Order: sequence, then structure tokens, then C-alpha cells
Amino acid sequence: MKTLRVTTEAFQGADGIDAFREIFGREILGIEIDPLDGHPLDINLTLRSLPGVAMAAGTLSPMRNRHTSALLDNDDVVLVVMQNGVGEVSQYGRVATVNEGEAVLTANGAEATFIGRTATRVINLRLSRSLLSSHVAEIDDLVARPIPRDNRVLQFLAGYATMLNDQAALATPDLRNMVASHLHDMAALLLGGSGGRGAHEQGLRAVRLRAIKEHIRARIGHHDLTLANVARSQQISESYLRQLLADGGTTFTDFVLAGRLARAHRMLIDPGHADRSISAVAFEAGFGDLSYFNRTFRRRYGATPTDVRMGAPRADGE
Repeated sequence: MKTLRVTTEAFQGADGIDAFREIFGREILGIEIDPLDGHPLDINLTLRSLPGVAMAAGTLSPMRNRHTSALLDNDDVVLVVMQNGVGEVSQYGRVATVNEGEAVLTANGAEATFIGRTATRVINLRLSRSLLSSHVAEIDDLVARPIPRDNRVLQFLAGYATMLNDQAALATPDLRNMVASHLHDMAALLLGGSGGRGAHEQGLRAVRLRAIKEHIRARIGHHDLTLANVARSQQISESYLRQLLADGGTTFTDFVLAGRLARAHRMLIDPGHADRSISAVAFEAGFGDLSYFNRTFRRRYGATPTDVRMGAPRADGE
């Protein structure tokens, strides 16, 4: 996962700020940056990139950011989540005040202005228009229209975006693709607003369940993986977590066991892990009891771990 920190800390004096505005403002962020009302320019953002998704999260001093015609280079959309402070977005002839906890959609393909009236903390999610357009009709009609802070999908989306801070959980391309897809699903749910309350609730439960399963899969080998820890990480109750998994036709114990057995099986048939003992494979897959591992593995695959390993291709081709 590509990560870049954007900060004014190393840029001092008028020449330094001008260099920052050129390099990070125009070339990287694609905006004209102007301090507001004499406030010194103070920017501290972390940029992260996933397939089809980019996120900028951090703090901004009061400023005016302009997306001018000369800087237009794509037609993606950006969801601005105002974690702290107050901002104002102007685009398509509409002006929207965005208060703390609210969000607003902007379009990269048209001129726009963002004014941070106060020091702000924001999460900006750049999303693929093409991926959203098949689920959300008339996206541009939703631009510069505030999304209230009590919107449950917005609350969940803002919390879920912090997963991008967990480099270990996103260490593989498959996980990065899943998270990027999940972010687009949540954004589509947030922006769609069709189907009535029942469909809205059903969609929210579906994206929550996907987030839970992704979280568990990313930590399947951790020996401290418990229902309580997962519920806490997802900011939901343990009973709600059990209910969501039940809706998906499984339980926490069964889902974790299946994931750990699958991980052990992959290791046993991988010549690159041939030097590991069966007990080491079991431990790395998340099992603490070797006899339990052997018993459940044989029940799942109809063979012992040793049988599976002996039947796997050898690294030397023999």
C-alpha cells in the first residue's frame, strides 16, 4: 500500500511555502492552496492509495483550496468527512456548509472551492466514479449537499476508513482489493438513498458483515483473536456481531476454525513451508492445541496433516 506524508513542517519562510504549494498543492493534490485571513499555513496529511481508492487524512489550518480548470485531470469523486471544525464547499453553483461530523461529496472533474473556516481535521476519500455510477444514479446531483452526522452509514464509513492506517492488515493485494471494494460499496450505500428504510438497513448489515469477515481473515493466525476483540474493533456489541454472523449462516467459532484450517492446508501443500513441523504449521495458523488441530483437520479434509503434506508436490519436483 502506497503511503505519503504531506506536511508543511520542513518548509519554512515565504520561499518554502511557495515550494510546498507548487509541489504538494498543484502537482500532488491538484489544488491551489491559500492561507485564510493571515493564518500561517499548517498542513499535516497522510495520503494512502488502494486500488481505485485514495485517502487523505489529517489536519489543516484555516485555508482556501481551489480546484481550478488548469488542474482538472480526472472525473473521480471525493467524499470529504469533517471530523473536526467547519468547512464550506462551493461547486456546480451550490454552496454547502459542512459542520463537525458531517460529510459532503465533491467532483474532481469540475472547478470547486473548499474553505476551512477553522482549523479542521478531515478524511478525504477519492473514489472511482465508474465503480460508483452503476449503483448511484446522477452522482453529480449529490455534489455539495451535506450528509448529516447522524447518518449510520457515514458513521460506519468514517470508522472503517481507519483500517487504512493498519498496514499489517492490508499486507496482501487480495486484502487491499477487498477493502477498496468494500469502501465503494459503503459509499454507494451512503449516496444511493433508494429502496426504502428496509433496504437501507439490509445494505448496512451486509457491509458490516463484510468488514467483520475481512477483519477476521486478516488476523486469522493471531492467538488473541476473540469475539470480544473483533466486536470492539468494529465498535459493535458482541451480541450484534453474533447476529450478523448468524445472518451469514455461520458462527464466530465456525468461521475462525474454517479460516485457520484453510490456512494450515495452504501451508501444508506449499513447498515453501516444507521445513516447518506440523506443530509449527498449526501454531502459525492460530491453533494452540495440537490434538484439536489434528482432529478438526482430519474431519474437514478426510486426511491427516501428514497425509496432506506427503501428497503435496515436492519443491524439487520429485
